[in-house]
Order: sequence, then C-alpha cells, then structure tokens
Amino acid sequence: MQIVIPIFDRLTALDAVGPYEVLSRLPGAEVVFAATEPGPKRTENGALALHADRALTEVPRPQIVVVPGGFGTRALMHDEPTLDWLRTAHETTDWTTSVCTGSLLLGAAGILQGLRATGHWLALDMLRELGAEPTGERVVQEGKVITAAGVSSGIDMALRLAEHVAGADVAQAIQLAIEYDPQPPFDAGSPEKAPPEIVERLRGAGVAKA
Repeated sequence: MQIVIPIFDRLTALDAVGPYEVLSRLPGAEVVFAATEPGPKRTENGALALHADRALTEVPRPQIVVVPGGFGTRALMHDEPTLDWLRTAHETTDWTTSVCTGSLLLGAAGILQGLRATGHWLALDMLRELGAEPTGERVVQEGKVITAAGVSSGIDMALRLAEHVAGADVAQAIQLAIEYDPQPPFDAGSPEKAPPEIVERLRGAGVAKA
C-alpha cells in the first residue's frame, strides 16, 4: 500500500509528519515523501527540512495521497505539474486526503468541486472560491476524499483513515502507540473557543497563509 505525501518548500511540518507517524504504522504501508523535484524541502521558517526521496512522476498511482499545507501552497495553486499529478493520482487512489491548506491544492486541482471540505479556519473562504462547500469541522469525509482542518487535525484524520484501511483495532493500537491523548493547557484550539482578542491577533498576523 503506497502512501504518497507531496512536500514542497514552505510547508508546515506537522501537516506532513503528524499523518506520517500514524500511517507509517499501518500493516504493509510504504510511505513516500515526493516532490516535483526530489531533495530537501524547508518549512516556513526555514529551520527544518523534510527530504523528498522521489519525484512525483515516479509515484503516479498511490493508493493514498496526503497533501499537507503551509505558506507554499499558494504558489502551488498555479503549478500545473503538481495539479496535474493530483488530478491523475486521484483517479485511481483509494483515498485522497489533505491537512490544513493542503485542501486548497485539492480545490485548485478541481477535486473538491461541490464537496464539503475543511482546512485552516482562516482559509475557508478560499475553499468556497475553489468550488467547495467549506465547513469548520475538524475532519470531513466525502466519499474517498477526506480533508482535515488546521495542522494538528491531520493526526485525527490519519487515525480515521487508519480505521477505514485496517479496522478500529489497528487504529486504536496506533493511537496508543503514539500516545495520542491530547490534553492541552488551554481550550483555544478553534476560533469558536479562543478569546476574541487572540482570534483577531491571528487574523491581523496573516496566519491565513499557513
């Protein structure tokens, strides 16, 4: 079972690494980090690099695609080699998924047309412009397409995907193996829960580009 995570410069690391930690534990999984050009791809602040071992053209028919988000998605929304790969891969995937603003790339490729979808809360209006029906839900499934909200929700999405692929027992074993039992010190993980001044601060800081 080949799982391809397309990566690119200015991605958000946890968008890719969170699902990787879950999906790499699936029986028979081969997780491939790929890019239009193989090599290191740096995160938004440049401090961390993930390495793309394969070119996207080398992995044309994965069973699962997980598209991460990050500032770099904006340029890729107009990058035809990336969008063409997504469209072609989607034709034969078992599951096509995204995390955070990775859903903008699915939208730009035409994959979300008419579908309910989510992404980072500050980018939901952009999803509407791409033909999707945006929702603030944490994980949204429409057929074989699963979109996750911002950053950390990729772990939730990957666990749901693990259940679909291998069953609830395997998914729960993976959850326990990575000790995913979040107990954050603040209840501020969504715009509905966070203090209004914090929400406005993030709007002003341009976090919608994440």
